[in-house]
Amino acid sequence: MEERNSSSVQKDWKGTSFQDICKGKGPWSFSVSPINLTRYHFILYEFPVTLQKPPKPYKSKHVYLWDEDHVRMPFSENNLFSVNENNTDIIKERWKLITDTLSVPITTSEEFECALNKYNSRLPRFEALHHFLNEEMEDEESEIFFKLILPKIISLALKLPDLLPNGIPLLKKNQTRSLSLSQEQISCLLANAFLCTFPWKKTVASTYPGINFISLFSSFARPQRRKCISEKLKSICNYFRRVTSNVPTGVVTFQRKMIPKSRMPRWDTLDNNLGNTKVHISKSGTIEGNGLGCLQVDFANKNIGGGVLRYGCVQEEIRFVICPELIVGRLFVEQLEKGEAVVVTGVERYNDYSGYGDTFEWAGDYQDQTPYDDYRRRKTEICIIDAIRFNKPKEQFQCSLIIRELNKAYVGFHTRETGNLAPVATGNWGCGAFNGSKNLKTLIQLMACSASGRDLVYFTFGDENLQENFYNFYLFLGYNQITIAQLWNFLSTFKSTNYSEDKLYSFVQQAYFDSKKQPTIVQFFGKPEKTVKQNLPGPVASCSKEMFKSTSVDELMDVVVGQTDSDCSSDDLVQSSQPEDTPKVKAFTNSKTVRSSKNIADKLPKTDMSAIFDMLDGNESKEGTHLALAQCDTFAMIDQYSEDTQKEEKFLELGVQKGRETKINRESLSPVIYLTSKKKITDYFSKTNK
Repeated sequence: MEERNSSSVQKDWKGTSFQDICKGKGPWSFSVSPINLTRYHFILYEFPVTLQKPPKPYKSKHVYLWDEDHVRMPFSENNLFSVNENNTDIIKERWKLITDTLSVPITTSEEFECALNKYNSRLPRFEALHHFLNEEMEDEESEIFFKLILPKIISLALKLPDLLPNGIPLLKKNQTRSLSLSQEQISCLLANAFLCTFPWKKTVASTYPGINFISLFSSFARPQRRKCISEKLKSICNYFRRVTSNVPTGVVTFQRKMIPKSRMPRWDTLDNNLGNTKVHISKSGTIEGNGLGCLQVDFANKNIGGGVLRYGCVQEEIRFVICPELIVGRLFVEQLEKGEAVVVTGVERYNDYSGYGDTFEWAGDYQDQTPYDDYRRRKTEICIIDAIRFNKPKEQFQCSLIIRELNKAYVGFHTRETGNLAPVATGNWGCGAFNGSKNLKTLIQLMACSASGRDLVYFTFGDENLQENFYNFYLFLGYNQITIAQLWNFLSTFKSTNYSEDKLYSFVQQAYFDSKKQPTIVQFFGKPEKTVKQNLPGPVASCSKEMFKSTSVDELMDVVVGQTDSDCSSDDLVQSSQPEDTPKVKAFTNSKTVRSSKNIADKLPKTDMSAIFDMLDGNESKEGTHLALAQCDTFAMIDQYSEDTQKEEKFLELGVQKGRETKINRESLSPVIYLTSKKKITDYFSKTNK
């Protein structure tokens, strides 16, 4: 009987068992990032922290309640609101108006909307909230909400000046910063969001998602999502029921991570063997339910939380609803840039659910059994990374866009911690409404895991074909000891084909076997190994000509000399995986030296080009090979000849220039063209030498 059960479990996953990925020590044995009070980590509570009672708020003589670097707090004296009394507009402190308004008992949803309108202007109708409280809820449940839960929410919200007396720093773009808050402080912020007390500013709203629940209360225009909105409100109400009945005692850390372009991995040079990364591929289960102890990926919007406070009800929104403490990040995390990610550690799960999208339903209260780390955080770590939305799916195979997704995943997965890193629990990142290719995203995340030193736990969400195909392809990578650089080179050529995205695995396999037969065209006609392009840091060396056209000279020079996109100090950056030595590269210049073709031809060494081709073909015993090796600078002279005389037609005719730009393999040319090209080049330089 035990063997039969074991066999049935085996059918749900392929690769390495989850137990083996955890090294037999269980999912909670992995290392965690510490909480250290530094200039880059803001801690809003006092040490030491125990689980016996909530941490005390940290109080400082420096108070920041209303400036550009901090959240504009509702209780700030600068938070003013115009009130019309006796046909006269009077300016009042908004916090006093809030406290006075909410001190009056509220017994219906209409009274609730009326109260919020007294300290907000031009609010939409709360049709979704009215429908939820009056239609979805039973009379008894609605009565409990207005008599017990709502008064406790109001009482919790009004503690804001005591629980967060110094304000909240903003986690701005192009900075690596961390912020740790107690769960009690987070519950107070969410209570204020429920009551819509945070001031709204148009300039801030364009880059910060916003936290007030106004849009959720009024999301009633899409009939097919009305049920989902009600289920979200059930989850939120259950969260407030829990935290107002039993105050949580843990803490949560939000870390915004940024790596500049010059410090990103060189994907075309990494020699990590992809087969050394363990994979566990499961067709059943969920990231949050079965990826316990892992770095769990949130398929995010660049505005974290996406449509959680509106109609959205897919992977990210569901995660934010079952773990409402994530919603507070919308208050202080600015919109994510290309090389940025957010990692949240310590959130607690309060709700169970079923369904997805239109079928989402709250499935009752959830008791989170996740243990705490040494810093009193739940051992739940969530990686928030946003994928690109592709209107034309074929575009995602452009080199620049593959690099963008690789870098985004790498930022999320990389950590300064070394040894015993948790595996990444992920799935079809950006493959739903964003039209990403499942085959491509599996490889991108595998490469990012390998570069980050983490194993991969992949959930296909019921897609058996993806499970089978991905696992077989992983075996192919491991058996042939294919590296990140090799896989990158194969992926970078896929767009030039007419194959559909489901043929990606087959294309890479065929490209690998073809590359084993013959050297590439570049090996025959290319430049010497040591070139400026190969020494450039970051993704520049692997960029195509198309990518260079879209990059300014200033941006290229920033990458070349190792400058970053931020004014942060080097201590504020994620450590580079590349050598620290910055290559010395001559500055770009608009001036151009004009040389005649006759002078260049005179300076060409008297070299037997056929001997060089013999050498490249492996016939090193033929006479003249050593002379050719001694005069290998001939290739550099040929390049200079081509550039200065602008006679590309000779090289286009020979198929050489095309080979350089597209890096096509020698076997992609027919044998006739290849042999003819060799003969023409040999004949040409024989005449030149004479």
